[in-house]
Amino acid sequence: MIRIPVRTPSRSYNVLLGSGLLRGAGEHLGKLVGNRRVFVVTVPPVRRRWGKVLLQSLVAAGVQAVALEMADGERVKRLATLEKLAESLVKLKADRNATLIALGGGVTCDVVGFLASVYMRGLDVIQIPTTVLAQVDAAIGGKTGVNLRSGKNLLGTFHQPLAVLIDPTVLSTLPSREYRAGLYESLKCGIIGNAGLFRLFEEKRREILDRDPVVIEKVIAESVRLKARVVSADEREGGLRQVLNLGHTIGHALEAETRYTQLLHGEAVAWGMIAATHIACSTGRLDGVMAERITSAILGFGRLPSMKVQTAGVVKRLHSDKKTRHGVVHFVLPKQIGKVEIVSDVPATVVRSAVDEIRKLSQK
Repeated sequence: MIRIPVRTPSRSYNVLLGSGLLRGAGEHLGKLVGNRRVFVVTVPPVRRRWGKVLLQSLVAAGVQAVALEMADGERVKRLATLEKLAESLVKLKADRNATLIALGGGVTCDVVGFLASVYMRGLDVIQIPTTVLAQVDAAIGGKTGVNLRSGKNLLGTFHQPLAVLIDPTVLSTLPSREYRAGLYESLKCGIIGNAGLFRLFEEKRREILDRDPVVIEKVIAESVRLKARVVSADEREGGLRQVLNLGHTIGHALEAETRYTQLLHGEAVAWGMIAATHIACSTGRLDGVMAERITSAILGFGRLPSMKVQTAGVVKRLHSDKKTRHGVVHFVLPKQIGKVEIVSDVPATVVRSAVDEIRKLSQK
């Protein structure tokens, strides 16, 4: 088992990572929750495959655990879902000593984390992510949120978990598209701050796509270490943590403009990273060879979905992004593999050109 610490002003905790950890969850989490009641919130597909494994492990360790379900998919990442879950907790007599466990992908992690932060003014939450995207990103760092019609994650909180438990073996049941979508978030970690991880993606592409357990555990561990380091240095996205948003500014706009029906989150981020690479190259911040390596690495994991969007609509969405300040859109742009910068002076013509580029590329 690998133990990766996250140290923030509001809470310090560990990310536990290792194959087979889910079956031993009770052993590792029982001491953390003590005699408090635990409510496992998950979605139907995850509950069918892994819910019983987790609940049996918790019960065997003497933990009182009950499972709740929420609907699956990005479209349920709304306040209505939060309210429905909160009402269920009230009916089950969950009090302020309860602990929530999020068992699922990024949407589950975000929603349950948000619920834990506001139910009775705050409960502890444990994240057990079951997708690549959630294991390398959503479950770590305490960012929670739900979407509005106007944009992605516009309502949310910072609420650090009590612990994060990652078992790479659960990825074996992920559909291929969802698995690949999560890899883009991990590749992002390589671009922003770990050139060795980026090279691993280039050199071990086949093994990663084939879900080789040794290689994928290394990919996840290196991604988690990068995110833990950034979050520990900047808990609330005051500066350094913004680098984690590479590809997200345009990616979030694409998701909102397509009403969360055409792209998985990781796919939107992938298109956003290609657009950011185009912007960096067009403004002289990145040379053409590096730009080609980044774009090739992204596209090397399979064809990204086409997008039925208009450039003007996507650009308009950018001004609703959380990173926009005083009407100025901020972009995270690569300077080289393993190093990025945050830029606020990108000409509008360059932004439109980048969106045009990925829109046309998606139609080929």
